[in-house]
Amino acid sequence: MSILPISAIGRSFHQPRTLISDAEPQTPGTNAMLFLIRGIKAGVSRAARLAYSVLSRRKAAEEGAARLARVLSALDLTALGVGSTLGVGVYVLAGDVAKNYAGPAVILSFLLAAVASVFAGLCYAEFGARVPKAGSAYVYSYVCVGEFIAFIIGWNLILEYIIGAASVVKALSEYLDSLLNKAISSYLQEVLPMDSPHLASYPDLFAFAVIMVFSVALAFGVKESSKFNNFCTGVNLCVVLFVIISGSFKADTKNWRIPASEVPQNTGKDFGTGGFAPYGLAGIIKGAAVCFYGFIGFDCVATAGEEARRPQKSIPFAVVASLLVVFLAYCGVSSVLTLMLPYYMQDEKAPFPFVYDRLGWSWAKYAVSVGAICALCSSLLGAVFPLPRIIYAMSSDGLLFRCMGRVSQRFQTPLVGTIVAGLFTGTLAMIFKLEQLIHMMSIGTLLAYSMVASCVLLLRYECSAASQRVAAPPLSVRGVLRPLAAVWAAPDPHAVPTRASAALVAALVSTYGVWCFIMMSSINKYGDAILRGEAGPTAMLVIGVVLVVFTLYAISRQPVSEKKLAFSVPLVPWLPGLSILINVYLMLNLDYMTWIRFAVWIAAGLLIYVTYGVWHSSERRRTQDSVQLTQFHDSQTALLNNGLQHTVG
Repeated sequence: MSILPISAIGRSFHQPRTLISDAEPQTPGTNAMLFLIRGIKAGVSRAARLAYSVLSRRKAAEEGAARLARVLSALDLTALGVGSTLGVGVYVLAGDVAKNYAGPAVILSFLLAAVASVFAGLCYAEFGARVPKAGSAYVYSYVCVGEFIAFIIGWNLILEYIIGAASVVKALSEYLDSLLNKAISSYLQEVLPMDSPHLASYPDLFAFAVIMVFSVALAFGVKESSKFNNFCTGVNLCVVLFVIISGSFKADTKNWRIPASEVPQNTGKDFGTGGFAPYGLAGIIKGAAVCFYGFIGFDCVATAGEEARRPQKSIPFAVVASLLVVFLAYCGVSSVLTLMLPYYMQDEKAPFPFVYDRLGWSWAKYAVSVGAICALCSSLLGAVFPLPRIIYAMSSDGLLFRCMGRVSQRFQTPLVGTIVAGLFTGTLAMIFKLEQLIHMMSIGTLLAYSMVASCVLLLRYECSAASQRVAAPPLSVRGVLRPLAAVWAAPDPHAVPTRASAALVAALVSTYGVWCFIMMSSINKYGDAILRGEAGPTAMLVIGVVLVVFTLYAISRQPVSEKKLAFSVPLVPWLPGLSILINVYLMLNLDYMTWIRFAVWIAAGLLIYVTYGVWHSSERRRTQDSVQLTQFHDSQTALLNNGLQHTVG
């Protein structure tokens, strides 16, 4: 049997009447069917082009560009990052992860989370260098990628800020409750009990009241003071040093070598097998997924590009330096915590006051409590204040309800959006447990970081407007696959991205996400079998690794955009690809209820976008205005030409 070439097959699809007339005479039914098929194909093609044009609408970089003074040094940016990041992780998270997830190996959990955060931070820094204006990843993605991706990232940022504020105020409430010997929780649980397996045991009215006080103060124009933030950060770091130094006097290395026979067995809870990693490698990685929450907040450094004196150098330095300082603080604190007291005896809510009480140092717990309250207040400010800004930005662009971003003439703040966000945040803090809030925030932030890394890959290999004007042939399957077939050939150093190569990179990035999800799901499910060397799970892992590496290698062989940036992520596509891989694995280690809550949040966002954002987008109106203006100019030119011809005639 002979095989037709692709060109012949293509011609055959475009000549249906000739083929049918050679075989049998045409009938009215055949013609109607042909017209129906052509109509369906044309309708689907038009709908796809229309959907793509809507989802990929980009915002002009010059629009609304703020003119802010470049006054922030690298030290100021580092202090900002440390103050926004170093909070709950030190005073609450270390004890929780050590007791329930990783044991003394909580240090490794913090290390893995720090590595993932550094990779994401570098991607944020490149995004900031691409868009020379203040803003968040929402603004960057709207300018560089398109409207739909920008909405998803912005919607996740709202989740990050809301859950961040709710979790910080919840941690503050539980910390004060522990200092008061559970007086608040005991009273509320007795008066207002909530019997639900997926909610808190009582409504935390104190947390709701605190978040509403902050929101009302913000709505009426109270602004964050950098001096207050620096003061809280300084007190926080001093207390961290005090904990590390004082705890080293009571450190006992035996607490890292507890034999399995001494681990409590009949307590109704499994405390592992003792030793340095009582819960094994799986516990370390699950702990890392929770510890990742402790590094959230550094993105405020990357969004301060317009205020930085030398953003191309100070922003990457501040991102890495702040994460390094925070990791060293977490590492030191978790080390002395697990050396002072066995991991299974830790208190999840307020570990350091509990430890100092057990050691007979009652005076020390009050010093630590002062630092904890300062740190939590600083983190709460860092979480509450950006929230109205992102809501205002999305409302101004028409992607959220415009009433949410309406600025009060008297107070010069988005009053409605701030109060509504405060009510929603306070409600979440009131009805959910702290660990549920932390998991919810982690999955939203991990997805946002993964999308930022994916956008860096797409933008690094995008086709410039100049290249499209030089040669813009219509896309075809052969045109897209041709760059993939040339993967093993020597790359041309002078090659520029084309529409075909950019489309290929987009397809490869999408398939890379699928490979990451499949590969990490197999590791998460068959991790123990892989460690034992079983043939089936090991073969699945090898296939997954090959697909992941080949996809990144194929991306690396494509021509790179010639656009020069103030800062570029090194080792592209490998470093962003590794960031996506780690983020996917950390997401898969969160419990299924977190995924269900997150799915509900995303579904609500998509419903808002489809029913409101698509139709009220400012970019949609601008596109319509530009089309109408072009049509007007064309018709005016045609009239003038006709008039000239009449006159000459």
